[in-house]
Amino acid sequence: MNPTGPLLFAHLGDLHITQPKQQNYVDFLSIVAQLETECGWALDFVVLPGDNADNGLPIQYKWVATALKMLSVPVYCIPGDHDMEQKSLAAFYGQLQAELLPISSVIRGVRCLFLDMSGSGSGGPDFRLGNTQQQWLSREVATAHVNGERIIMFMHTYPADLVDPQETYLLNSLIAGHDVVLVDMGHTHYNELANDGHVVFSATRSTGQIEEGPVGYSLVSVDNETVSWRFKALHDAFPFVMITNPADYRLRRDETPAPSNTVEVRASILGANTIQSVACRFNEDDWTPMTLSSDQRSWLATISVPSSQRMELTVEAIDISGRPGRHTIQVAPPHTNQVKRVKNGSDADSIGAWPENGIFGTQLGPNRNGKPTS
Repeated sequence: MNPTGPLLFAHLGDLHITQPKQQNYVDFLSIVAQLETECGWALDFVVLPGDNADNGLPIQYKWVATALKMLSVPVYCIPGDHDMEQKSLAAFYGQLQAELLPISSVIRGVRCLFLDMSGSGSGGPDFRLGNTQQQWLSREVATAHVNGERIIMFMHTYPADLVDPQETYLLNSLIAGHDVVLVDMGHTHYNELANDGHVVFSATRSTGQIEEGPVGYSLVSVDNETVSWRFKALHDAFPFVMITNPADYRLRRDETPAPSNTVEVRASILGANTIQSVACRFNEDDWTPMTLSSDQRSWLATISVPSSQRMELTVEAIDISGRPGRHTIQVAPPHTNQVKRVKNGSDADSIGAWPENGIFGTQLGPNRNGKPTS
């Protein structure tokens, strides 16, 4: 186990702020308030993945910045194509007082790389890295390799969406050749996870332009080699449970063997109320109590792996008010065969629908132009 505990962050999908009286701004305020009151102590940071201001106007960024003042955890902002509508990121940097991109930050032993795919272009969906950022990125992944660090990349959209095929090739090569465990994105406007066997790609639906499902945000963890992702609808109750180890079979990386005899179950429990008890089990086996780690960040238990092919793992937490929270995943059984992958930095390796985790698979966002089937 990572002695510092899992890295845990909240992702607030594309805001597209226009006016403070619009519903998306009200929802944004509610999300920020909820994160601060219920989750702030547990989060390493919050990320805004681009398209923060719908028209890239200074006043729109001012409204975003005003809401973010409620947060006591670090916030990382990257731009999207809508942030470049004025052909400049001057307002983005000036009003948000965002750190100049690209940014490298080592958090809990993970090298987090925040990239600008929009400012290097000429506006709109002209996604580029540019020579300077390419060189910077090559140095950063090399440094991570020397230091034995895992890597998360944050960018507005999939690597395959870069307009220059050579840049796409370079970026995909860097990802494939280093310990990049996660690429986290916005842009699509729908929840989506893809897994090419080496890296997990995660996209979270828009806060501002909602085509499918309820408004909310995603919570994402990297616990050693395990990536976990779960959508939190704004109005769902706490406690919120996230299993951070082992991985759901849909998110298991090919480098990670499936558990065999026993497995250490680790979970993060979010919520303002004191947690009274936490327990885990496979299938309908007896519940095993979990204990709080010394760093107060994870609940732990080591349990036997069932001999059956069905490996449904559940963690249940009960807070001091008696309110329960649960998370259930499907763990890959031992000797699981590897899946054939496309591995081109796109959504070609999408895991598909996962409705109990907030992924509907209908791709109704404007960047897939999906349409309801009925």
